[in-house]
Amino acid sequence: MDAVTQWQKQWFDYTQYLHREGFLDDQFAQLKKLQDENSPDFVVEVVSLFFQDTEKLLNNMARALEQNVVNFEQVDVYVHQFKGSSAWIGALRLKNACINFRNFCEAQNLEGCLRCLQQLQQESSALKNKLETLFSFEQQIVAAGGSIPTME
Repeated sequence: MDAVTQWQKQWFDYTQYLHREGFLDDQFAQLKKLQDENSPDFVVEVVSLFFQDTEKLLNNMARALEQNVVNFEQVDVYVHQFKGSSAWIGALRLKNACINFRNFCEAQNLEGCLRCLQQLQQESSALKNKLETLFSFEQQIVAAGGSIPTME
């Protein structure tokens, strides 16, 4: 098995793992389809912007939850925005964690919101590491003269 085929197999196996473990859903495959020769870094750029926004939103949520009188409606606005961004890139675990978080916002349950914030921080960090690994596989495939397989 040549190097390109080996990298492509690892990439395929890894994407299967990310789907099986719920890190990504089919929306990520749809996002990948928007990438072409004219915009080869499209997905990397979108994901980079997502994580920049993620950091801001998580910080905004944390600050809002630290207030003496928590404005749960404002927290919910941040969580709703984060849920939409997560859904758009296909970050299934993050999207699902946001749904749970919003339920705690609606119930004005501070302890539940704080647990959900911690979960979002952990899931976000895990997803970032997983996607960096995926993109590293893609760079190695291209560097070896191959093409990145399509996601179905």
